[in-house]
Parts: sequence; C-alpha cells; structure tokens
Amino acid sequence: MKITNVGPAARVVGALAAMAACSPALLISAPTAVGAPCPDVEVVFARGTTEPPGVGGIGQAFVDALRSKVGGRTVGVYAVNYPASRDFARSTPAGGDDMSAHVQAMAQNCPQTRMVLGGYSQGAAVVDLATTHMPPDVADHVAAAAEFGGARSTFADSLSAGPLPSVGPLYAGKTVEMCVPNDPICDQGGWDMGAHGAYVATGMVNEAAAFAASRI
Repeated sequence: MKITNVGPAARVVGALAAMAACSPALLISAPTAVGAPCPDVEVVFARGTTEPPGVGGIGQAFVDALRSKVGGRTVGVYAVNYPASRDFARSTPAGGDDMSAHVQAMAQNCPQTRMVLGGYSQGAAVVDLATTHMPPDVADHVAAAAEFGGARSTFADSLSAGPLPSVGPLYAGKTVEMCVPNDPICDQGGWDMGAHGAYVATGMVNEAAAFAASRI
C-alpha cells in the first residue's frame, strides 16, 4: 500500500544540509533485556539521518500512536542500532543488517510476537534493505511496515551510492509508504525540506499507526 502525493516540479536548494538539525549519531550497542517476556507486538524502528540513538521523533510518535490503538496488548520497541550518518554507503547497509538480525532473532525466540517494522527518511531505506534480504519464512512474523519520507526521488538517489531498492516483495502488501506533499526525498519534484519533517503534523503518523494496528 502506498500513500503518496506528487507536488509541482521545482529546484531543491541546500537540501542535504537541511536533512536534520541534530549532531551526527554515534553507533551504540542496544541493551539486551535478560529474561524479558515476549511482547504481544514489537515495533522495530530505524530513525532518520543524524537523529540521536533511539527511534527518533517520528518513530516515538508512531509507537505512541500504535499503543493507543491495540487495546491491552503489550508493545515492545527495538531501536535499530546503526549510525544514521550521512555516509549512506556504510550507514544504511549497517541498519539493514541490524534490523534483519533482530527480526530474525525475534521470529525464533518470540514466535507469537507480531512485529511492525518502521523507518523515517534513511530509516525507510533500512526497512527496504532488511526486507529485501531476510529469509522468506520471517515475513510471516511481520504484521505490517510503515515508511515515512522514504527515498523515492531522483534527488534522494543522488545522495546515496545509487538507487535504493523498494520494500521486499513479501512485505509490499503489508507496507504503507507515507509521503508529505513536496517532500523532496519521496516526492519526485518536491521542493520543501520542511515537508520532510511534517509527518506528525499532517496526521500521517497516526494514519500509518491505524494501518498497522488493523493488521496485528
């Protein structure tokens, strides 16, 4: 499922420098909860470029919105452990590897847990890479995926080492792709970098959470 809005073609000026205001994130080890019970639902989310370690602002808004829609079910959260740096050739594949490894481990150790994958900006590309390379049987453990401002434009491709893949075919039918009008990362011809940070304000985070909740 893809939700995208195409705006007028225009020149993108200084977009790379405006992708985030935070200082570059450091790669840290995610803590492991020893003996923690398996949650009913787990959100596995990859933050955007240069956001500090964690799920990021849009990721946290998505988690909060999803929790409000799943009744009494428990919701765990895993923040993909990757640099989220502007060195896209190394950062994005590292995120894809970490998401893939975690999802496979959860599928084995918590087979009843329904996973929801998510990513914002570069994090959406992490979802694409992970779902492209995970073993086919893992897909049955993933209820839904949500991508916000994913790299779908020529401009976005120019920032990476080359065109990025789309979400894996086994996940396409359970994935919602959100794109704010004129977001130059996902909207071909988009021109407003402010749109790239407007996913909460436009209601798209809540809409994606409703989509995910309907599939759990």
